[in-house]
Amino acid sequence: MLKNRGTQSIEIQKARVHNLKNISLTIPLNKFIVVTGVSGSGKSSLAFDTLFAEGQRRYVESLSSYARQFLGRINKPEVDFIKGIPPAIAIEQKVNTRNPRSTVGTSTEIYDYLKLLYARVGRTISPVSGKEVKRHRVTDVVDYIFSHPEGTRFMILSPLKTQKGRPLLKEAELLMQQGFSRLEVNDEIKRIDELVEAGEENFCKGNCNVVIDRVAVADDEDTKSRVADSVQTAFYEGLGECIVKVFENKKVSDSRRFSNLFEADGMEFEEPSVHLFSFNNPVGACPTCEGYGKVIGIDEDLVIPNKSLSIYQDAIACWRGEKMGEWKKQLVYSAEKFNFPIHKPYYELTDEQRKLLWTGNRYFKGLNQFFKYLEEKTYKIQYRVMLSRYRGKTTCPECNGSRLKKEAGYVKVAEKSIQELVLMPVSELRTFFNELQLDDHDQAIAKRILIEINSRLTFLCDVGLGYLTLNRLSSSLSGGESQRINLATSLGSSLVGSLYILDEPSIGLHSRDTQRLIKVLKRLQKIGNTVFVVEHDEEIIRAADQIIDIGPYAGQHGGEVVFQGTHKELKKKPESLTTKYLTGVEKIEIPKQRRKWSNFIEILGARENNLKNVNIRFPLNTLTVVTGVSGSGKSSLVSKILFPGLTKILGGYGERTGQHDAVKGDFKMLSSIEFIDQNPIGKSSRSNPVTYLKAYDEIRKLFSSQQAAKIQGLKPSHFSFNVDGGRCDECQGEGTIKVEMQFLADVYLVCESCGGKRFKEEILDVQYKGNNIDDILNLTVNQAVELFEKGKSSTEKKITKRLKPLQDVGLGYIKLGQSSSTLSGGESQRVKLASFLAHEKDSPTLFIFDEPTTGLHFHDIRKLLDSFSALISRGHSIIIIEHNLEIIKSADWVIDLGPEGGDKGGELVFAGTPEDLINQEKSYTASALKEKLLS
Repeated sequence: MLKNRGTQSIEIQKARVHNLKNISLTIPLNKFIVVTGVSGSGKSSLAFDTLFAEGQRRYVESLSSYARQFLGRINKPEVDFIKGIPPAIAIEQKVNTRNPRSTVGTSTEIYDYLKLLYARVGRTISPVSGKEVKRHRVTDVVDYIFSHPEGTRFMILSPLKTQKGRPLLKEAELLMQQGFSRLEVNDEIKRIDELVEAGEENFCKGNCNVVIDRVAVADDEDTKSRVADSVQTAFYEGLGECIVKVFENKKVSDSRRFSNLFEADGMEFEEPSVHLFSFNNPVGACPTCEGYGKVIGIDEDLVIPNKSLSIYQDAIACWRGEKMGEWKKQLVYSAEKFNFPIHKPYYELTDEQRKLLWTGNRYFKGLNQFFKYLEEKTYKIQYRVMLSRYRGKTTCPECNGSRLKKEAGYVKVAEKSIQELVLMPVSELRTFFNELQLDDHDQAIAKRILIEINSRLTFLCDVGLGYLTLNRLSSSLSGGESQRINLATSLGSSLVGSLYILDEPSIGLHSRDTQRLIKVLKRLQKIGNTVFVVEHDEEIIRAADQIIDIGPYAGQHGGEVVFQGTHKELKKKPESLTTKYLTGVEKIEIPKQRRKWSNFIEILGARENNLKNVNIRFPLNTLTVVTGVSGSGKSSLVSKILFPGLTKILGGYGERTGQHDAVKGDFKMLSSIEFIDQNPIGKSSRSNPVTYLKAYDEIRKLFSSQQAAKIQGLKPSHFSFNVDGGRCDECQGEGTIKVEMQFLADVYLVCESCGGKRFKEEILDVQYKGNNIDDILNLTVNQAVELFEKGKSSTEKKITKRLKPLQDVGLGYIKLGQSSSTLSGGESQRVKLASFLAHEKDSPTLFIFDEPTTGLHFHDIRKLLDSFSALISRGHSIIIIEHNLEIIKSADWVIDLGPEGGDKGGELVFAGTPEDLINQEKSYTASALKEKLLS
């Protein structure tokens, strides 16, 4: 193991970022360290806002002032000092890019090496004959000539090519002037001057070649030099073509044609270069989609939104109504003539019948003709609007989504084009490169490239991402996948002596793959790095060299170091919540009985991405968990099919739905559907939990009803920091003034006018139970509930009712006025959940959660499950995409997909109760759940 010279630890003295309470720590270098604790205890404040921020700040400040003005400025964290910190690299859960050109291949740099490999050792294969396209060089011709025995006579010729419009005799005269004396006309040698004197205008009726040179093979430098010059001249005169004839006993024994043009079978090809394989470069990008792989076209999913309807039942949305219905009538009245089943649901139609709907026949005009008609009428606004309604992103017809021009596909390595490789799952791609056989010449060129490709592919498989393809968009990855790709990229770069800070790398990872992730993290540590992980996963906590437990509770009750030491020493700290759950003193109980169900939503023929035509039922009025290994098809099923499909059925509109036959079921049991992900609840610095839950509207009403406010004539709007009136005019309600420092970090100074309280003095004079509006915004949720629940007015009761759900989901520690940008993904998701719990309407809703346990301690998961039970008791239904075993064991119904990820997944492994699941032998979830359920 590599050792850092000098100090062997990082010393932190009196860190007080956010809720950290002047903590001091000594963190050993070159170790695998896990920091844990309840949500909001201060883990991220220590890891990212203190350690990483200081490491990055020191790096940036080591650069020149000129360079620093182009970089992001980083504030100095609130800490007395940090000693011995190495260069810091943060690998977070966030999807770092929304760039539609960024793919798994480009972000891991594998695609860059693939481009280089194909440019250097790729063979261009003609699509006509299947033969390799080669460009002959002078040395190729010379080598061929001197491969014959000494004394062999040969002739070097070039095809006679005249310029357009120039007479043949004139061309012959020009050749004489250039020093050429003979032509080969129909295999006979003739002098040019004799042909000119004869004056026959069309003397060349067959083959006609210029004789460049006639030489005998001799092993001396003068002959070789002469031959090379003659070949060069032949290529020039023949516009890229050269002919060599070999003579034996004054007769032609062999004739061979050479070309220095890159062409074959009458086609001209592009010579391989790195740019030819780049979809971010005009040289290689598909000219139709410009390298995006998608174009704006007619989206079948928008034209036929509900595939469970028949043509007669108006499955084709654009043929509804009186006027456009004439197109439908054409088909309905003539369907009998060609046996078209107009009463059969669309999803049951054959591929030929679906194609016929678009192409039409002599009896009726198809959809293609219909949209062509609309395009011709776009001068009328109603037709233009109608056409735009059915347009969407569709796969590019030119490149079929590969993003590259077709010429790039002619270049092969081991009979595979680069387009074929990027569509392979990473696990298969690794096998392809492990078995790749190249000749000695190509192997010498590609050796270094292959080392880089193989190492990166291995790392991707090691972090459980073997099911991804290199063509997968970076923006379509989950936070956990994005983080593990960054981790694999870091491993590929082989940096040493660095501090890696990771934010819950186990998110989105099935229990089966956790040990593989631990090995990867250990490998990163063993090559000489310090790995500092914010984590709640039990296996990762047990594998750490050292554990730091922050707590004991959240918010103002956290921010202290409860424990620091090894896993064995942790048991000596019984007051730690982490210890209580790890030792089994505290645990999440298994439900005494599972909820029964009779109503359901069913998806038929799900085929999106890797789903293999599965039929799956989702029970209503229950807690349903969709699980399976990473890449098994969970998100494709729930996010791409169920959610948009139901949205269209319940609301009449929605995003593109993934490939499937139909969504059927008891739709009358649902009024709406909500997808609750981990995206921020607001991007503005003014956005906060109390405004998101609409509780601040009631708080402003309460303050405007106070006697002091009435005397001054203040309205609720005066207590808003978003509009003029009561907010401070100096800082516009921000509380701080930003001072830009060009190449230094921006300085945020407390507003001198309001002292950071955001409001004018007369507004702050209005008090409720001794608290002004600024005091209220600085209260935690727990403190605010305690304050308002004692009130008897309807407004106070409304405020309490809207804040209580925040307590119920374990967010009692956050401040009412805390900026949304400071909330983690898991906290944002729970704020959204709380807003639904606070909703007064009880119309039955289907809630879909995408990994709600992100960032949650065992203790918080228990609170989350209580919130889910509260929703179900009010008549709602919940579907959760999850790997967490505590959630799975608490489910009423489990849908397990797999058995593997990628092409080997996409099947329904199991659907039933957790008790029945553990008896499934081919389910990885079953083997992991067995211990939890039977303990």
